[in-house]
Order: sequence, then structure tokens, then C-alpha cells
Amino acid sequence: MAKTPESRSKSFLFRDLNSSILIGTASDRYAGWIGQIYSEGRYEKGITRRGHKVGDKTFSEETLPVESVTEYFEHFPLLEIDYTFYRLLLEKDGKPTQNFHILKSYRQHIKEGDLLLLKVPQVIIARKLRRGAGFAVNDTYLNAGIFTKQFYEPAMEILGPCLHGFIFEQEYHPKNDRFPPAKLAQDLDEFFSKIPGDTRYHIELRTEAYLADPVFEVLKKHRVGLVFSHWTWLPPLRKQFTKVNGEFFSSGRQVVIRLITPLRMSYEESYAKAFPFDKMVDGMLDPGMIEDIVRIVNEAIKDKIQVNLIINNRAGGNGPIIAQMIANKLHSQ
Repeated sequence: MAKTPESRSKSFLFRDLNSSILIGTASDRYAGWIGQIYSEGRYEKGITRRGHKVGDKTFSEETLPVESVTEYFEHFPLLEIDYTFYRLLLEKDGKPTQNFHILKSYRQHIKEGDLLLLKVPQVIIARKLRRGAGFAVNDTYLNAGIFTKQFYEPAMEILGPCLHGFIFEQEYHPKNDRFPPAKLAQDLDEFFSKIPGDTRYHIELRTEAYLADPVFEVLKKHRVGLVFSHWTWLPPLRKQFTKVNGEFFSSGRQVVIRLITPLRMSYEESYAKAFPFDKMVDGMLDPGMIEDIVRIVNEAIKDKIQVNLIINNRAGGNGPIIAQMIANKLHSQ
């Protein structure tokens, strides 16, 4: 007997939720998901452990081997790859980086129909980069040549039809370090005019002041999707959606929604609360977030837009359970 949507959700099976909704997570391979997404005992010998310092605390992280992605895709149709944010795929001389090899290893363990969203390296989209205890101006900011040769082209070569999209995540700009939205619009216009045309570009702007008409006009011009992000210093998803008048910009008829952290909660605090990501944390999840998602999903479906929903553990404690809650809410509509 075929499983009902409710029973599939209970088993954390989201691949056939709805042809218009692809649910995935921000990264994978979390040992905290054993018993939910990953089978007990299957990867015990391949788990690696490392200390990860967040703020003034160090956490002992356990990571499953790359081959576990095969089991991940039995549950989810989509995965956001986060590690590409920190390094290009090719060096300046064309030599493959560590990320190139990891991505190639992922490709060996995924099949046709498994889809990846790649975060574009911060050296392309960040105005400033962390250097020691502070930040320095990034001299490769919006460099079209570096993006094309050292990231876009090798990503296309490695992933082929499994490459579902690119996410440009720009860092938050504090008030004393912002420029006018018109200036950002001009820079983005020049950048997107120079890189290869593609229907799979999406940009996340973490500074609310940049969610403005001059920027929206450029995104419309180049048909680049605006990511709706539930993140620390951004307004609620419903307000972001209102700012664009309920419009979806991507020419690929796609929209990306990312659930990253509770509003007004820092990365450090959300990580400490959620770790080791094996259960929900009381009071951490914003119930209004789920209501906002349902509203945007319903509007997208009416407009024949496919929704790509990416869930981070830090949005409430455990990504698979958050996915389950959202799927159940959508089923009840």
C-alpha cells in the first residue's frame, strides 16, 4: 500500500511532497540525524570528529562520510552545499582546490534527479572578508572573471544536470558601512552583465536597506531570483515578500527560501542552542516563520513557480523535524 503524505512525512520522506516544492537542508552529514535520515550503525567506522570553535566555546562535531549523501537523497530531493562558500573550485593557475575534489566525490554518490544548490564563494560576493580579528576590503568583490573561470565553469563540468542553482549570499552591512542601494544596483548590474547567462542565479541580501527598488529593478533585468531568508537581522519573511509586491524575479521560474536562524539571534547563540542538531529546542522555532512559508508557497504555486526550501538546523534545532513540521502544515491546507 502506498504511503500517505502524512506517513511519508513521519518517516522523513520528502521527495514526493509536491512537484512544485523541493525541500532540502543547508548541508548534510550530521551525526545528529542518525535514526532520522541516516541508518543506525551504517557509518560508524567512517565518522570523523573535530573541535569547532564558535564564539568562546568549542564543540566536538561528528561528521558522516561523503557516501552518506546517497541515503540523504532517499529522503530529500535537494541539498544546499555550504562549504563552497569558503573556497573557489580552482586556483588562479587552474589547479583544483580541496573543494573541487570534495564536490567531485559528492557527484560520484548522487544519481540523476538528485539536485544541488551551490553557495558561491564569499570571495566573489562579500565586500569585506574576515582577516584575523577584523575585516579587510575584498579586492575580488564581484569579479566576473574569477566567478566564471574558477567556480562556474568547473561546477558545471563536475555536476552537470545535478546542478540546480547558485546562491550568492552577501554578508550583513552595518549602518556605518553601507552604501546607497543605487550603488549596489549599479555594481550588480555590471557583474550580472559580464557572467554567463543562466536561469539559476539567486541572491541573498542580508541588509534590509538593500531590499529596495533600484536593486529589485536590476534583479528583474537579469532575471536573478531574490532569496527570501529567515535570518538574524532581516525582517520576517512576510515583510520581505511584501517588499517585492509578491513578485518572483527568476527567469527559471524558481524561488529559494532559506531558514537559517531565529530572528534577532546571532549565529553563535543559535549554534550553541541547536548543537548537536538531534532534536528541536523549546522556544527556538518561530511559529510565524512556518505561516509565512505557507503563504509564499501558496502564492508561488498559483504563479507556477517552483519553491526550493532550504532548512538549517539552527532555525530550531533539527532540520529534518522542521521539514516535517512544514510538510504537515502544507498537507493540512
